Amino acid sequence: MIDVKDLTKRYGALTAVDGLSFRVRPGVVTGFLGPNGAGKSTTLRMIVGLDRPTAGTATIDGRPYARLAAPLRQVGTLLDATAVHPGRTAHHHLSALAATAGVGRSRVDEVIGLAGLDSSAHRRAGGFSLGMGQRLGIAAALLADPPVLILDEPVNGLDPDGIRWIRDLMRGLAAEGRTVFVSSHLMSEMALTAGHLIVVGHGRLLADEPLADFITRAELDTVLVRTSEPDRLHRMLAGPEVTVTAVDRGVFEVAGLDAQQIGDRAAAAGVTLHELSTRRASLEDAFMRLTRDAHDHRENA
Repeated sequence: MIDVKDLTKRYGALTAVDGLSFRVRPGVVTGFLGPNGAGKSTTLRMIVGLDRPTAGTATIDGRPYARLAAPLRQVGTLLDATAVHPGRTAHHHLSALAATAGVGRSRVDEVIGLAGLDSSAHRRAGGFSLGMGQRLGIAAALLADPPVLILDEPVNGLDPDGIRWIRDLMRGLAAEGRTVFVSSHLMSEMALTAGHLIVVGHGRLLADEPLADFITRAELDTVLVRTSEPDRLHRMLAGPEVTVTAVDRGVFEVAGLDAQQIGDRAAAAGVTLHELSTRRASLEDAFMRLTRDAHDHRENA
């Protein structure tokens, strides 16, 4: 488990992380979201001891990273997939890490296979594509079979097969009871992978809740309506609490009324509808609304 309490990081007059508190529990993939500059990378670096907090604490299973007896065996991290000597082969790189952690050679071969690096194991890492570099970084994080995983943008550079592989891998590891904490800008992927979300903005906590609750809380449900009578549709739906937005020719998004209410009004007014469907809020919708509101609040504060 990862426990962050009142974590703060200042660089002179700039506060990158501001009193952040949250807990990442085992058994579920926890997504870490926030706009650029929100403090995500700084937070991850403080959790694994690469940056020293100005105030507050970050612990893993009750201890700061620097005080873990065997860090590689307890925490697997992917913060920068390019942090590999370009002259080393994938096998050499993983073997060197294994030697420092007391991991057997058989495990090196195992994670090479798990990461799909069999055909590239003896190639120099300097010649790897971005996606292959990501696979090597993920293999390194998994090397000592740790119960806690911290992954920053793990799908970056992966092709569709690779994205599905890492998605299934993270969900499988969480199902085994591990703590999986993953940062990503890909909302569509987080919607398929994470069960819980930590969302930050301007270094402050904006949300800490199950993904489904986060989306529901956004209250962005709209109804898609298609008609050949747009003028009559507008007159029929007019009201102070109703918003009608044109999406395409004869296609509108309606907020403020549900599908049944729109259908009943159309039937009563004799307006022909060719499509009537509820559009639920997506993770991207919820995220954009929450972070925009937070930005506006900070701007006006």
